[in-house]
Parts: sequence; C-alpha cells; structure tokens
Amino acid sequence: MRPAHLFSVLDKEFHGAAEGQHTPVMLWGPPGVGKSEIVAQVAQRNNVPMIDIRLSQMEPSDLRGIPFRVDDSVEWAVPAMLPNQQRHGPQGILFLDEITSAAPSVSAAAYQLILDRRLGQYEIPNGWAILAAGNRQGDRGVTYTMPAPLANRFSHYEVDVNLDDWVAWAYANDIDDRIIAFLRFRPDLLFEFDAAQNPMAFPSPRSWEYAHRALQKFVDHGDLLLETLQACVGPAAGVELNAFIANLDQMPSIEAIVNGEDVPVPGEIDLQYAVASALVGQAIRVNNQDQENVYHGNILSYANKFPQREMGVMMISDMHRAIGEKMFALPEFSSWADSVADLMLFEN
Repeated sequence: MRPAHLFSVLDKEFHGAAEGQHTPVMLWGPPGVGKSEIVAQVAQRNNVPMIDIRLSQMEPSDLRGIPFRVDDSVEWAVPAMLPNQQRHGPQGILFLDEITSAAPSVSAAAYQLILDRRLGQYEIPNGWAILAAGNRQGDRGVTYTMPAPLANRFSHYEVDVNLDDWVAWAYANDIDDRIIAFLRFRPDLLFEFDAAQNPMAFPSPRSWEYAHRALQKFVDHGDLLLETLQACVGPAAGVELNAFIANLDQMPSIEAIVNGEDVPVPGEIDLQYAVASALVGQAIRVNNQDQENVYHGNILSYANKFPQREMGVMMISDMHRAIGEKMFALPEFSSWADSVADLMLFEN
C-alpha cells in the first residue's frame, strides 16, 4: 500500500482505539522505505506521544517486568516504558519496531500485550493504538519468522514506495529541490535494493534524505561532494546525482519566472525537471505572502510553456499537493486546465 493511503489507515486505527474498534497493525517492508516515519507522522498530526519500543533490543523480562516479593506472594513491577495514562496521557501510539528481529522468547512475551492489551495486571489505556513494523526475511536483516499465533494478532500491510508521496513529503520537509528534480528525472532510483548484492549504501527514501544533508554540507566542496553523495545512495546513483547537479548551472532564472518575465523553457529534459521542481519549491516558499497570487499565477502560466504537457501536469500536481486548492481560484489555473483538458480526460 502506498504511504499516503497507509497514513489514512493508521490514522483511522489510532482513532479506533478510543472507540473500541482498534486492530493492531503490522507494517512490512525493506529497510529505508519510511515505515517508522509514517507512524511518527500519525502521532505528530494527532499531537499525541509515540512510545517507540525496539523489541530486537529487549529481553522477555523487559516487557513482563521484574518480580518482587510482597509478604508471601510475588508481584510484578510494570516497566515504565509502557503507556501509562498519568505519565503519558490518555491517547497515544505504542510502536513495536523491529518486531521481526526480536528473539522468539521476546515475541512470545508480546503476545498478550498485543492481543489482550494487557500483561498480567497491567493494561494498555483504551486510547492507545498498537502499531508494529519489521523487515521481511529476504531483506538481508536479522529476522525471525513471525510465529503464526503472533501474526494472527495483527492486520498486515506492505509498505510500497511511491514517488508522488515521497515528493509531497520532501517538499513539506524542505528537501533540496535538486534532489526532488533528480528523482522526478530518474524515478526508478527512489528505491533500488538488491539483497543478493549485499550493498552497504543504496538508494531509498531514507538515504535520499541523507543525500540532501550531504548536499547542504558539501556543495561548495567539489572534491568531496561526489564521494559524500555516493556514501549516502551508493556508487552509481551518487555519480548520476552529481552529474545532474553539475549540469544545473545552465538553468534559467527561477526568480525571473516567478516574477512573470518571459523566460524560455530549456531544451534538455533534465533541466526541465529541475525547473519544474524549483518552481514548486518557490510556490511553497511564497505561500501566504502578500504577493502569493501573483507569484503562483506566474508559475501556473509557465506550466503552459513546457513542450511536453505532461511536465506541466506533474508540476501543477505537485504544487496542488503542497499549497492546496486555493490555486484553483486563480485565472491562470483555468487557462492551464483548458489547455490540458484533453490530456487529463484521456489519463482519467
């Protein structure tokens, strides 16, 4: 399932916890596709805490608690990390990460917690959702086969990689426009992982964020930039990204386009992707400013100049996801929509 749809599912499951309609969810996927990030976004958008428990680092007693003697009986000290309404609040997310890397004895200790929402005398507060994530056995991680009794305690979703969803996330998190443009140009490199090759660095949604950081730190150090990019996304993807960035000195002025000047579209397809991504970035940066309608209108007008109308459709779609439906009220949007009406009808 693509991340945008999965986010909606998890959001519903979170709200279902308070209504007695919650089913624990297990997210499956290779490393770096954003499983933990999706869960964190659900918690952030609902303004609730997320307790992240890495089961691969646990012993059974870490969940069950430590026994202690009271008179002639034994009681259990509940681990402080488990959700507590007084300490953590009435609602939140209990996230059991790396659950497929946990030893079978730890998984067994989690059975009752996941299905019955309790361990001994401890009970998970009603408003807390239980979500889990792990890698598949073929993903070159330390994994155990999930026992059938544990698997049957979850609903299961596989996290797919989706470029549109990643681009929306990237704009919202200020990822460099050049990284976004490159992946629009080379979408197959958003995620490229072959467990049989035993790669150390490889392209993934997570590692492209690392490449963004490397670009901010080393863009003025040409002798280091290539190797730092390769260290993040692998040798081949690093070379391609470095070459793409080096070619961007031929880009037209983005500021001139936003200001409504007559700027021709570059002939090279990679530069067109770069211009489109940079314009979406500019649309976000001028959003809610005094002249936003003027700037947004100029960007919409430029969409009509691309020789391939699909490029304009891509740019306007990204712009819509980033700034919302208020751009529909601009006259330039109506003009652009009329020019691509036959294309949109055909695609739908």
